[in-house]
Amino acid sequence: MSPSSILRRHRVAALLGAALIISPVVVSFAQSNAGLSTVAATTQTPVAGITAPNGSFAPIIAVTKPAVVTITSVMKAQPEDEGSPMGGNAPFDQFFQQFFGDQGMPMPKAPPQRQGQRAEALGSGFIVGADGTIVTNNHVIDGASSIKVTLDDGTELPAKLVGHDAKNDLAVLKIKADKPLPTVKWGDSNKLMTGDQVLAIGNPFGIGTTVTAGIVSARGRDLHSGPFDDFIQIDAPINHGNSGGPLVDVNGNVIGINTAIYSPNGGSVGVGFAIPSDQAEKVVAKLMKGGDIEYGYLGVQIQPVTPDVASAIGLDHPAGALVSQVNDGSPAAKAGIETGDVITGFGGQEIKDPKDLSRAVADVSPGAKETVDVWRKGKAMQISADVGRNSDDQKTASNGNEGGSPSAGQGLRVPSLGLGLTDLTPDIRDQLNLAANQRGAVVERVNPDKAASVAGIQPGDVIVGVDQMPVKTARQANQAIAEAGKSGKKSVLLLIDRGDAQIFVAVPFAAG
Repeated sequence: MSPSSILRRHRVAALLGAALIISPVVVSFAQSNAGLSTVAATTQTPVAGITAPNGSFAPIIAVTKPAVVTITSVMKAQPEDEGSPMGGNAPFDQFFQQFFGDQGMPMPKAPPQRQGQRAEALGSGFIVGADGTIVTNNHVIDGASSIKVTLDDGTELPAKLVGHDAKNDLAVLKIKADKPLPTVKWGDSNKLMTGDQVLAIGNPFGIGTTVTAGIVSARGRDLHSGPFDDFIQIDAPINHGNSGGPLVDVNGNVIGINTAIYSPNGGSVGVGFAIPSDQAEKVVAKLMKGGDIEYGYLGVQIQPVTPDVASAIGLDHPAGALVSQVNDGSPAAKAGIETGDVITGFGGQEIKDPKDLSRAVADVSPGAKETVDVWRKGKAMQISADVGRNSDDQKTASNGNEGGSPSAGQGLRVPSLGLGLTDLTPDIRDQLNLAANQRGAVVERVNPDKAASVAGIQPGDVIVGVDQMPVKTARQANQAIAEAGKSGKKSVLLLIDRGDAQIFVAVPFAAG
């Protein structure tokens, strides 16, 4: 099918493009197409003059473009599907609303569909095995009743879904061709540096395979779309249906999967995001076996260790994941992990921040026994934990951000921090939906010009611990904070009950 016919037939293009996961056994161009062996060999080192003003990316495109495909997902439209080609419950619809608000690039709107009609969504992908193995974003094929792949030469073939993973937004497809297909190879995204040149390849708006060039703008972007966010930010233009194609380096290797864009006007403004190849490559081996992926589960709520937190608990530098709550009956609870512990290592891997822990736990097979390195009350220790099985209602890490405000009453003030505290009463427990046995000091007032406000403490928070020691009343909390100040500490660590979660907040004395 020609590019123009694809454009005519597919006015609806998927917002986020296809992510490619290659097979563990990658067939090179030299193996699958002898005519391209010379070009493939030359692209294993940077092309001469590629960074010069008159340099050309043509040798790289000659190798990679034949492996890029267009993916058409067909689904039965329901009334709620109007306005979104992926359906009203498309996972990234919600993600873009949460992350971008009104500034996000909306899913392209399809004409209203009557019940029983079919809707189509267009995305991109690329071939990773000469036998027809293709990978795309999970959201491109989510809910599809049938999937079709259009090769670079215009050949259309039906595709079978082999495996998918919503958390990583990746899916593996398989097509049958009458000849070996061209493929691309994985690169090493860990070696990418800000400023490195990259090429994005895909099918924007269904006009046909298109190549755009740019640089790596940033690394490690967290879009709050899932536990594995570690996106590469690029300025190479990607648009509707284009993201999800390969992001390749100057060696012609895939170092990312174009997945999302930020756009205040519906088009590319040079802010795109790609899944790193090293992350995707680990997922592909599991998806190639078919079905879904099982993730490990520890059962703790965690938060970053800030310099103020590190000072309060005696760590010489801010690193690790601070445990703000341990879920009842979880693997962490059974292993003896406690609220206030700082997890600095897991399974022999250094944990620098909460994201490291989330990924490390998720990568472990349920049932495995792992060693957890913990900093507890000034001492380092190791704990052995049996990793559980994660499900949609189980999260390795989460933060509580909600809380009500109690009625005004007579309480104790903590002038050095700018807090007004009061004891829990039956009325306050009812207002905050707290259990009858809940103990602690309720934050009644917060001085907006003092340290507690700057640290994020809110009226309605319940202080249940000070410097990793439990407190049951406002008087105990006040005394514990005063003692921390007299000891010469730069900050005091408060354990807060807020909504359905517990969080640690370090409040510096100097700022008060």
